[in-house]
Amino acid sequence: MTKPTLVGGSRALTDLLAMADRAAKGHIKVLITGESGVGKDLVARYIHAQSPRAAAPFIAVNCAGLTETLLESELFGHVKGSFTGAFRDKRGKVQLAHRGTLFLDEVGEMSLRMQALLLRFLENGEVQAVGSDQPQTRVDVRIVAATNRNLADLVAAGQFREDLYYRLCVIHLHVPPLRERPEDLEALTAHFVSRGGRELRFTDAAWRAMVAHRWPGNVRELVNVVEQLVYLSATGLVEVGELPESIRRGAALLVPRVDRRRQVADDLYDALTRQGASFWDHVYPMFLARDITRHDVRELVRRGLRETRGRYKPLVALFGLPGGDYRRFMNFLGAHQCNVAAREFRDEPSAPERPPLRAVAPDSSAEPAA
Repeated sequence: MTKPTLVGGSRALTDLLAMADRAAKGHIKVLITGESGVGKDLVARYIHAQSPRAAAPFIAVNCAGLTETLLESELFGHVKGSFTGAFRDKRGKVQLAHRGTLFLDEVGEMSLRMQALLLRFLENGEVQAVGSDQPQTRVDVRIVAATNRNLADLVAAGQFREDLYYRLCVIHLHVPPLRERPEDLEALTAHFVSRGGRELRFTDAAWRAMVAHRWPGNVRELVNVVEQLVYLSATGLVEVGELPESIRRGAALLVPRVDRRRQVADDLYDALTRQGASFWDHVYPMFLARDITRHDVRELVRRGLRETRGRYKPLVALFGLPGGDYRRFMNFLGAHQCNVAAREFRDEPSAPERPPLRAVAPDSSAEPAA
């Protein structure tokens, strides 16, 4: 089996691949979680290709695409005459994956009955086909499962067996969404463009819009966008107007406009506090793409500290972040020298709601974003 290509160099992806490499060395079960479209199937294939089972079959089953009866037959096979249309004996995917890897995609969609059948197989390795009175054979199969649902929540709701959850989740790999690793966007885009057989370039404005987009469909959405542009771009130079409407809307929301007298910090602050944007999903990618500088981030933080009277914890919520991101946010500010002393704002009287900033000349000594 050819090792699949996992493109990108972000810390999140590097850590994921390092963990996958360690998991691949053994025969232990792996549970892969992540949003739809992040590439959980590629991670599963990567683990198989790196494992001692690489020469044996990799068999994938989509648990969400089959009814309960068909899924049981697909996994464990059936004997002739066991149901209408069973004209001959059929081996299941479990048997076909003997000495290899069985990939159970969307395992969270299994019914409770199918969960019980899968658990029985995991405990004794015996395969009992539909319509058979007794187990027919034992197989040696490594199970890799994936889901975009939170199995722990399903267990708490009584929709997923707790014993099966612990059987499957021996090693847990979480594939982060594309919006949490914007550093990978350029490499992924170049990779998918190269598959289209045509050169494609982006204007600065178009690329800023790509970076600022939330990518709710993750890598699968990026593939779709690139394929559209490869075939529909008239010149090969992509302008903002040629991007899908969802990306253009994001560009209009956040790209700073030089023809306005208000500062960049005001534009970003309004986007965060009034237009539903999030610091990690919008401001952070612009900083990485060097569309805003450290000075701009400091001014944004100052704008927020005026509102929160010098308190950083409320500032985290103000910028659209969950409370658990407080340490991550402070680490970001410290690592990029974007900290602002809060003391000067603590003695200020409460300001009117979202007052305009006083015009201030840009700091000519501000460093560019790292």
